[in-house]
Amino acid sequence: MLSSHRLRVLREVFRTGSIAGAARTLRLSPSAVSHQLSRLEEEAGVGLVERGAQSLRLTAAGRRLATKAQEVLDLIEAAERDLLAQARADAGQLRIGFFASSGYRLLPLALSAFAARHPAVDLDLVEGQPHELMPDLERGVLDVLVVFEHALDPWQPPEGVEITPLLEEPQFLVLPLGHPAGRTAGVRLADLADEPWITTYGTDTPVSVLERAGVLEGFSPRIRCRSDHYEVTLGLVRAGFGVALVPSLGAHGATGVQVCRVEGPRLHRRIGAAVRPTNPNPALRSFLDYLLDAVGRLRSTTG
Repeated sequence: MLSSHRLRVLREVFRTGSIAGAARTLRLSPSAVSHQLSRLEEEAGVGLVERGAQSLRLTAAGRRLATKAQEVLDLIEAAERDLLAQARADAGQLRIGFFASSGYRLLPLALSAFAARHPAVDLDLVEGQPHELMPDLERGVLDVLVVFEHALDPWQPPEGVEITPLLEEPQFLVLPLGHPAGRTAGVRLADLADEPWITTYGTDTPVSVLERAGVLEGFSPRIRCRSDHYEVTLGLVRAGFGVALVPSLGAHGATGVQVCRVEGPRLHRRIGAAVRPTNPNPALRSFLDYLLDAVGRLRSTTG
């Protein structure tokens, strides 16, 4: 195997045109440079230099290897810079997109731990629906995007985007305090077919997950209000204006309402972190690790 150190010597001989020039650049003695060239010829099994009384000239094989040496050394140096950056992911900027309910607990848990470890990283946070922010991730405006996918409304990430799975969360039924359905074991959506519903807009269509689930349960929900903000949904339910289907991230810690499990077809959503695998930002991999750690802490506190 060819030595990268000796390839560097050959490159400098080629670049400076002499052993003396290479020796000055590399801070070696001329005899050390000559010795390294001889050892490289042994490794290569071919003559690389023609030595004259007062001059030195690379052979055709020597010139070809010197050219290739530049390419190899460029790759090695790029890898070394990348490793150094990975080891020192404590500066620069990290741009994070997220949907609202991931910002209630999941993202703050990850961010607080990450920021404590990497206080010099400038965090730029953008809230929005995943389908709205995905073009920014594809263009490199965002480094990572926290996304969700409903089992009843699946989607495929665009080409060049990969998803790191984080967690699968159930959908809960949220009712006003004292609602009779809250005392029933194994309640189904169809049991509340006559109730007014507070629901979301669709992911990127007008049809919400509640309405998709209703079709499977044999009824069409009567929609009183649509909102993608679960604080609004919980407030309206709390005031007695309807019932709602809310994912666990959005329902956690809700007061003044009943939160209960509901039986039904594939009533869960999958949370993940979308990234471009070619993104060189050294802080990105560390942040993904903290996101996964936050998921573990959420599970340990919610059972």
